[in-house]
Amino acid sequence: MIKRKKTKVVKIGDIKIGGKNPVVIQGMAKVLTEDYLSCIHQIKKMREAGCEAARVAVKNMEAAAAIKKIKSKIKIPLIADIHFDYRLALAAMDNGADKIRINPGNTTKKEALREIIRAAKANKVPLRLGFNSGSVPELHKSGDVAQSIYKYALRYVRLFEKCGFYDIVLSLKTSDVLSTVKANELISREVNYPLHLGVTATGCSESAVIKSAIGIGALLIKGIGDTIRVSLSASPVDEIKTAKRILQAAGVRRFLPEVISCPTCGRCQVNLIKIAGEVSDALEKRALKDIRLKKLTIAVMGCEVNGPGEARSADIGVACGKKFAVLFKKGKIVKRIKISEIKRELLREIK
Repeated sequence: MIKRKKTKVVKIGDIKIGGKNPVVIQGMAKVLTEDYLSCIHQIKKMREAGCEAARVAVKNMEAAAAIKKIKSKIKIPLIADIHFDYRLALAAMDNGADKIRINPGNTTKKEALREIIRAAKANKVPLRLGFNSGSVPELHKSGDVAQSIYKYALRYVRLFEKCGFYDIVLSLKTSDVLSTVKANELISREVNYPLHLGVTATGCSESAVIKSAIGIGALLIKGIGDTIRVSLSASPVDEIKTAKRILQAAGVRRFLPEVISCPTCGRCQVNLIKIAGEVSDALEKRALKDIRLKKLTIAVMGCEVNGPGEARSADIGVACGKKFAVLFKKGKIVKRIKISEIKRELLREIK
């Protein structure tokens, strides 16, 4: 089991992050916030995919006013993302935002920050201080990106503490995996505020997923991180699905049955890729309706080398030959089945 760092508990709407609470999946809507109907629709789709807190961009007063309408129609906490104009943060809080994300890299005036702090205290709203490499002024003066963003973040943490504000969540993100990991390791040693993890501007397709998985996963495995947001040039639903898979692969949370299948080689005499894909898809659909299935491990193996051992170690599994497969359950052979019957027999045994 991963031993997570003990951090301060921060309440965001009806959920809590930090402490012993589960690592929370956040997502961000990708439509105009002032188009509140489209925003509500997208957030509902995100929630169906597993999103537990939604963030929206607030770039004008119309968007800030839309917070109230959006919040009344969704069932997860709503976070307002603020840049440049502190007055937008005040308006978002007035309209019921559950949390405010500000970027001290572009909201630098101390009096503006103090106004945000005063309003956050009055409304009992937590603040995420989000530091991105693209908006940290000193970043380009130093060759060490991680050190620069860490020191910059720590300076602002101390400023907020001097103002008597401690309801803080932190995020330190760069588009570089190693810098992101190092910066979060440094800040984690220095403070006990919950950390929001992510690798920013990862790009699109598989390379973006891989960068997110390595960066976020490396920190989760070390016990660092209390909430995550996967940033892809893709739909927000895809981001949520990727976040769930990262958390599960890191052993932090479990959402779906674990399907083990071999990569196949010249020894495999069946279309295992097709079989394993069909089994995985069917189990994922079932798990959305029956949460008990998420605890299961199912093995779909293609030959006699590792097949029997993996299938025997799983809750349920098959090891394939040329025309038949051996079905295992709880380590014991149940029966021999035809290759064409694998999906049906596995799903029947899982019932």
